[in-house]
Amino acid sequence: MSALRALTTPHTPVLRDMRYSMTKNKYRLRYDQRFGLLLISPWIIGLLLFKLLPILASLGISFTNFQLLTPEQTRFTGFENYIRLLHDEAVGYVLFETVAVGISTIPLQLVASILLASMLGNPRLKFGNTMRTLFFLPSIVPGVAVFFMWIGFVDPSTGWLNKIILHPLGLTGFNDLYSGAAVAFLFGISSLWSIGPGMLIMLGALQGLPPEIQEAARVDGAGPLVRFFYITLPLISPAIFFAIVINLIAVFGGVILLDRGNVFSGSFSPYDGYVSYILFDKMDLGYAASLAWFFFIIVMVVVVALFSSARRWVYYPDKDA
Repeated sequence: MSALRALTTPHTPVLRDMRYSMTKNKYRLRYDQRFGLLLISPWIIGLLLFKLLPILASLGISFTNFQLLTPEQTRFTGFENYIRLLHDEAVGYVLFETVAVGISTIPLQLVASILLASMLGNPRLKFGNTMRTLFFLPSIVPGVAVFFMWIGFVDPSTGWLNKIILHPLGLTGFNDLYSGAAVAFLFGISSLWSIGPGMLIMLGALQGLPPEIQEAARVDGAGPLVRFFYITLPLISPAIFFAIVINLIAVFGGVILLDRGNVFSGSFSPYDGYVSYILFDKMDLGYAASLAWFFFIIVMVVVVALFSSARRWVYYPDKDA
């Protein structure tokens, strides 16, 4: 009783020590928070000044007739730019081209990432860490460098493909680099250079699977293909869903390497290439901003639709708990 009375009596040494410890921890937490904010302040400042502020500014500019050469004549036009893009035939074309690129490259990257992760995650594979590093390295090479490397490889007059491989074999060679089919083929192949992060995501998901499930299926007589399609793929569906969203944003946000810098001519120019053409060739910043925000809305609608459909095909173990 004396010990209990000592703990409950105000101003006892025990209570003073507890209060002092709690106050010290509170000030320590505040210090850690402030110090952490100080360390990431360059990133926060860069985010606000070079990302968030231009994004909000572009939203405001999309409601004006802002021309780069005559900014003093800028005036508020309301939804005029958005009405204009609905009647612009080029918008429908480049939107269709961008969707076509996404439909052709996203499944290709996803399948390649899963197959590559399955092979590199095999415990019987020798030098597995070295192989994973080598397959990941191309993804850190800048996309522009990869583009020019491919152009140098398949150029009809000076490319290595014709001079070193095809012509010595007596073959005609790759002579139509800038045709629609050639560009689509090259873009699909070159997109596989960026599957390194997707491969690591799938590899981590595969390595996180409980081995008991595979062993139980093997004991029940399930073959490798049955286990892969009916057990492995459903279990790694969260990683597949994440990769689809990331690839969707990446493809819809930067698929213009094959024609960046060229004047839009209605050949193979995805949506952001048309935005660049309106901005830097036509100098129409207001209309370019409205085009960008229109496409942002479309991408967000697609992403929200994906998240809405995820509960039907994505397996989350926590929900079964």
